[in-house]
Amino acid sequence: MRKKLTVIPEQCSGCRICELVCAITKFGVNNPKKAAIRVLVTYPQPVIRMPIVCSQCKDPKCAQVCPTNALRRIDGVVLLDKEDCISCFKCVEACPFGAMYAHDDCDVPLKCDMCGGDPECVKKCPKGALRLIPESALGESKRLNNVLSYAQMKEIEFYDKGEHKTLQYAEIGKEEL
Repeated sequence: MRKKLTVIPEQCSGCRICELVCAITKFGVNNPKKAAIRVLVTYPQPVIRMPIVCSQCKDPKCAQVCPTNALRRIDGVVLLDKEDCISCFKCVEACPFGAMYAHDDCDVPLKCDMCGGDPECVKKCPKGALRLIPESALGESKRLNNVLSYAQMKEIEFYDKGEHKTLQYAEIGKEEL
């Protein structure tokens, strides 16, 4: 079963350990700018801490623009073949998530390769903001939140063939016997 690297921004503390772990794993240096993951932090309002990492798209835009086909999807992971890469960095510009990076010391773009299926950033994230989950479970938390939101509803308004209608929900525990 394929797994995807998933970000839960609400749990991210902004510690940037993921960046350091990635840079140390890939380059052996303590330089977060050489990481294939970056934590974007905005403040003062709203305060957002969001790790940005490759989504391993099924139809990757980065691969579409690559003139040498150096980016290929293999076993669910979009990999960069450094031998075929000509360092045009068109892929960095094409990524819709901004999840590919350039660094002056690197001849090729920086891109997450999922550490061969066992991402170090996931293992070292102290808050669990980075997770490796089965593709089939993607969106599960949103589905659950959607279902739970109905538990608080008393009625819903809608239009049926142009007519305004209201649907009343039964109040559990207040039924007449």
